Formats: sequence, structure tokens, C-alpha cells
Amino acid sequence: MNSFKSVKGMQDILPPDVHIWQRVEAAAREIFSTFGFQEIRTPVLEYTGIFTRSIGDTSDIVEKEMYTFEDKGERSVTMRPEGTASVVRSYVQHNLSHSLVPPQKFFYIGPMFRYERPQKGRLRQFHQIGVEAFGVHEPEMDAEVIAMLMRFLESLELGGLSLEINSIGCPDCRPSFREALVEFFRPRAGELCPDCVRRLEQNPLRVLDCKVPRCREVRQGAPKVSGSLCERCVSHYDGLKGSLDRLSIGFKETPEMVRGLDYYTRTTFEVTTTELGAQNAVAAGGRYDRLVSEFGGPDTPAFGFALGMERIVTLISESTSVEASRPDAYIASIGKEASAEALALAVSLRRNGLWVEHGYGASSLKSQMRKADKFRARYAVIIGEDELRDGVFSWKDMDGEASGRLDAKGIMDMLGNTSDG
Repeated sequence: MNSFKSVKGMQDILPPDVHIWQRVEAAAREIFSTFGFQEIRTPVLEYTGIFTRSIGDTSDIVEKEMYTFEDKGERSVTMRPEGTASVVRSYVQHNLSHSLVPPQKFFYIGPMFRYERPQKGRLRQFHQIGVEAFGVHEPEMDAEVIAMLMRFLESLELGGLSLEINSIGCPDCRPSFREALVEFFRPRAGELCPDCVRRLEQNPLRVLDCKVPRCREVRQGAPKVSGSLCERCVSHYDGLKGSLDRLSIGFKETPEMVRGLDYYTRTTFEVTTTELGAQNAVAAGGRYDRLVSEFGGPDTPAFGFALGMERIVTLISESTSVEASRPDAYIASIGKEASAEALALAVSLRRNGLWVEHGYGASSLKSQMRKADKFRARYAVIIGEDELRDGVFSWKDMDGEASGRLDAKGIMDMLGNTSDG
């Protein structure tokens, strides 16, 4: 038995599945760029304080799930469990608020790491696509980013999606909501899980985000944040709903929804699906107007989201039939001289953006044509003694009955006209 295996909860992404990942990444880059978002790439490894400061010491991520260790310099470092903190650190460190034209808009694609129980759509190394926009207070930015997200998901032809929104207030109105929660939960503390008993004193909003079934039951009838919002937060939330209506984006208000990270203010939202079972969130995010200043930067409003690529890929795989990519041509050759000519032709065709495979002369024409079938090549090009003598190449349409002979330019033109690009 092979003892060399991947780490539990970390998986290989293999052909042909990887082409679905490439499709998702390409759609993100194409659509996000039309909204003015630029790609940013941050390190996988950060100093631990980047995450404890932003995510919050009482969050499940910090308490239970981070891959944290000391490096050889005895410094505490962590493999990033989410992307926002790293982007904000980079934003402040490189003074991007002054070096780039506002609003500054970024997206990222990459792996994240959390030590939790692997399950469908959730792994210990997982991948996120995230978006962060800095410099705009107005709720129109929230609506615009949500519109971009929904456009992206629609481009992937995903169904069964629902947008849920809420406002969790700001530092001015949050304290009264916190007091109301403590007053509600304290008499019921004996019914809460041990984590929520601790959260009740440290950060009672986290009780609303607990996934333990008995805690979900206990919080039935708990105060809603909507009853504690200040006038500015009410106005901002109304502005978001009005903008979504104008953009014809349907939404459901979910007053009990809070995000599990400390940095959120005002808008929070999730996009859920009916296709993934209990782990039904596809994307989530919100506003975090204090985080940049907490990292030592200027007072900067911000809004963003992240989505799990594994869940998106699962939805695509289960809901649509995605055809794997295939070569434009397979070049079969007979004999040593023909094999050399096949290599030269393959390299020439590849310079023009075509995917070309070829045999290496040692196997029979029959076995090479079987390989062309296995590759599902669009065309087979055959080079033998007659082709070398006449300076032309035989070709066959592998999807139909057409065949013929063409010189190198003719082959190039034919493949270029039929390639998927």
C-alpha cells in the first residue's frame, strides 16, 4: 500500500476536472474587470496578528481552525484562513489609498486553510474568489458589488440561488443591541453550548452565528438588530434595498443573519443555494468600514465578499454537463523522417494557439489513431512516405466523414477556422 498520500482535507485537482476550475476563474476575471476590479495576490503565510486582530479572538476561526505555528525565528505565523485581512494589510502597507485612483477595487483567487472537519464543499485547503472595494460610504457600492456577484453566478448558469441581506449596525448603535442580546440570553445560558456561554460575555453577536442545533433553538425569539439601528444605519440599509430594487435584483431580508467575523458593520449578505444540503452558502460578505483604520491606515469605508470555489465547482458539475476541452489535432506519423516532420508541424501549429498532440513514430498508425480517439481530437493529420514525397498532409475529421490533403498552410487555416480558441 502506498504510504505517500495527500494530507486529509487537502485534495488534488486533476484533469479533466481542472477545466471547470479554469472556466470559473476565467469568468471571474472577465466579469470583475468590467466593473473595474484589478487582481491582487497576497502571501499564503502571514503573521498571526493579522488575523487575530481582524477576525476576532472569539471567532471559531481563530479559536479552533487556524493553521498557526512558530517559524525558525520564533515568530507566530498563520496560513491564511480568509482573504480580506491580507488584502487590507497590503492596502495599508503599500499606501494604496494614495497611490491608486479611488475607489480602489481588487479581487483575488487562491487557497485558504482552516482545520475543520472535511465534508462536501468544505475542505482544510479550500479556494476562494474574493472581492474588496475601498473608499465609498454610499450603499450604491454595496448594491453594485452584489450585482457583479449575481452577474458572475448567472454566467456560470447556476440555479436555485437566493440573496439574503441584513444590516448589523455600526459602533454607534451596536452597543444597545449587544445589551439586548445579553439580557435575552443570560437567563438561558444553561441551555447554550460551552462556546456560546463564553461568547455571551465576550461577543454576544456570535451566539446568533452558532451552528449547534440547541443554540439555534435557544435563540428563537431573540432581539433583532433592526430594532436597534441608528438613523444613519437605517438610511444606509434603505438605500441598499432601493438600489437592489432598481437593479431588479431580488432579495430576502434575514434579520437574524450576522457574519462570523468581527470586522463587519452595516450591510451583511449571503447567497445560498438549495443544491448543497446543510452547507448551503455559496458566497457571503458585507461592509467593514473600520478595518483599514484598525490596521493603522486612514479612515476608509470598504465592502467585499468571498465565495468558495469548491462549492461553485460542485454546483456546476451536478447541474450542467460541461464538456472537457480536447486537442484541435492529433498528428500521426509513419517512420523516423515523418516523425521529425510531425514534431515540426506540431510546434508550428502551437505557435498559432492551437492544441496539438502527436505520435512519436515508434507505434503503428493504427495505435496512433486509437490514441487520437482517446484524446477526442477534432482532426487527425497523417504523415507518411506519400505525404513527405508530395509535400502535403492527409487529414481526417474525427467527428464526421470529411477527409483530404492539404499543405501546411492549408492545415493551419483549417484548424484555425474550427478551433474553439
